[in-house]
Amino acid sequence: MSRRLTALVIGNADYADAGKLKNPVNDAGDISAKLAECGFTVDTRLDCSHQEMEEALRDFKKALRDSDVGLFFFAGHGMQIDGHNYLAAIDTDVEGEIEAKHSSLPLNQIIEIMEKADNASSIIILDACRNNPFERAWARSMSSRGLAPVYAPRGTLVAYATSPGQLAADGRGRRNGAYTAALLQHLATPDCSIENMFKRVRNTLNTATGGKQISWEHTSLAGDFFFNMSLGARIDEYADTALRDSLFVIDDKKASHRVIKALKTLDWYRQNPAIEEFTSAVAGRASPDSLFVVGRNIYQAACGGSNGANTYLTDFTSRAAGLKPERRKALLDGMLFEVFFDPDARLRKEFKMRKFQELFHLQQHAQLKSSFDFIAECLLPEVGRFYSIPGKGHAVVVDVVTKAGAKPGSQVLKSVHIGGDNILWMEDADYAPEPGEAPMLEKLSLAKFEDRLAEQMVVPAEFLTINYASFSKTLAEQVYFPYGWTTRKR
Repeated sequence: MSRRLTALVIGNADYADAGKLKNPVNDAGDISAKLAECGFTVDTRLDCSHQEMEEALRDFKKALRDSDVGLFFFAGHGMQIDGHNYLAAIDTDVEGEIEAKHSSLPLNQIIEIMEKADNASSIIILDACRNNPFERAWARSMSSRGLAPVYAPRGTLVAYATSPGQLAADGRGRRNGAYTAALLQHLATPDCSIENMFKRVRNTLNTATGGKQISWEHTSLAGDFFFNMSLGARIDEYADTALRDSLFVIDDKKASHRVIKALKTLDWYRQNPAIEEFTSAVAGRASPDSLFVVGRNIYQAACGGSNGANTYLTDFTSRAAGLKPERRKALLDGMLFEVFFDPDARLRKEFKMRKFQELFHLQQHAQLKSSFDFIAECLLPEVGRFYSIPGKGHAVVVDVVTKAGAKPGSQVLKSVHIGGDNILWMEDADYAPEPGEAPMLEKLSLAKFEDRLAEQMVVPAEFLTINYASFSKTLAEQVYFPYGWTTRKR
């Protein structure tokens, strides 16, 4: 079940005529990070002028064309004028109400754009009910304070930091405003529907503000939406007992289960014969769940040194040639899954990388694409762990900076860059040299150095391009890599 999720997040704090707010920039940055964890593609804009807000909305409109769910979040000053809501830019003209509404972003415009995008769900979250100092000059009555309720088209949810017509305070000495803080606490709760999530936000906000601030939503959502679906909820191709193979029950009457049992022994003298017994006939009778668990254990056995499992992996296209596509897919799905997920279907702290390159070399075969799409979908909520999600087939380019070593052809690693950022960092401080001492260095052939980069970055070698800024590559170079340092994603 693949979801295309798009978000525009705006945080305005540096207002020219209303004073600088404390929290909106932090609110926008933290919400963006949380949405990215949930699989959203996020466009974050901070301290926007009126023109910049309009440009951001135009870009958002284009992005919604290829989305299933659109989300708009705004933190900053908001106001209602003549019963309509407007989101203030940092340069909004506050001389009068007419000037203000024509130099702010109308909420109705956002709603209309999202409605016409015809996504399955549209979500608008506004932490924008703060008291605006410049409204005092407009001779406002209390009835026009805060934001006004709006019509929510079918498939839309509009969430406010407080009830219509009421005000929310900016943060007092905290990183986030009270509403966004509550939202950050609950947004990524696994398998919690959006309606229940906002109920939790309301309860937390009520407690945090002593009942002074009550959040509010207007919803006409037609279907269920979850910001964070657990793996078992998102992946409906396999039973939970296959994804969490610690729960898988072995039935000795089934040939495929006997193979699984032998592979789990960690004994090569039982694993290798079991692989030979795992013929196309045996695989052809097995269920997708059983084949998925077989695949997991073949990869595990290959990483453990089983020659039979390693041969099956490297010769997968020929060994699985006689299987129906759905059974071949289940086997390969299991192998790929084992790299990243533990027996309880939780993302591993340390991925099983020993046979990663051999396994992902299979990505060159077009008939196996569905399996790599599967693992990419599994990993999508964990996008922060990767430079590029494995399975997507996206190219990664790094620039390596070295300095010439004492011996001809030797190069000492100084930095590794992606998009201008140095990604080389000290992972194990135990290797830090004493003051005045040089760091300890490990000598690697150029081929082994490139293998190490690919492994640490979790990027298939076919999709990693390495540019050397300090020398012309001849393959005879040796690279001195500092002990304790890594290019793993922080």
